[in-house]
Amino acid sequence: MWEQLLPGLRIKIFFTILLGIVYPLAITGISHALFPRQADGSLVTAGGKVVGSELIGQNFTKAEYFHPRPSNAGNDGYDPTASGGSNLGPTNQKLIDRVKASVDKFHKENPDYHGPIPSDLLTSSGSGLDPHISPDSARAQAARVAKARGASLDEVNQLITQLTEPPTFGILGEPRVNVLRLNLALDQHWANR
Repeated sequence: MWEQLLPGLRIKIFFTILLGIVYPLAITGISHALFPRQADGSLVTAGGKVVGSELIGQNFTKAEYFHPRPSNAGNDGYDPTASGGSNLGPTNQKLIDRVKASVDKFHKENPDYHGPIPSDLLTSSGSGLDPHISPDSARAQAARVAKARGASLDEVNQLITQLTEPPTFGILGEPRVNVLRLNLALDQHWANR
């Protein structure tokens, strides 16, 4: 009986060590050597402190900051340990009520904006942690941010244009603006005045 079990047990132990220990350590070492910032989570620092990651959205609620997409991750949103979409269909009343509440909230926060509200300000991403908004979403909030910071609308729009990222490799995805980077640029630009 052991003659039949031992080869299988040896193979299991070998592959457990190879694929469970050696391979992950090798890949971690290679990624740290080639892409150290990305391997550490693409962390963003300001004033010598880590303030977030380029890859995970955060909730900004003050008038002087650009606001991100709505989030369904966790009870209060933006919880990276509870990433996930709402899985609500377009006819689900909870989704309809949440989108209506997002429309009302947007109009209340941005009374000077009169165009169509970009959909990414009303709907959450698949993970609930998308750190980006569309350039149109940023421009829709620009008047509020400019007013709260005592800046001109043109200055804020120039900052949005400057920080707009093109589609990946020029073809994948849409142009986007990282909300954390944009808000940090606002703090830096208007702190120097």
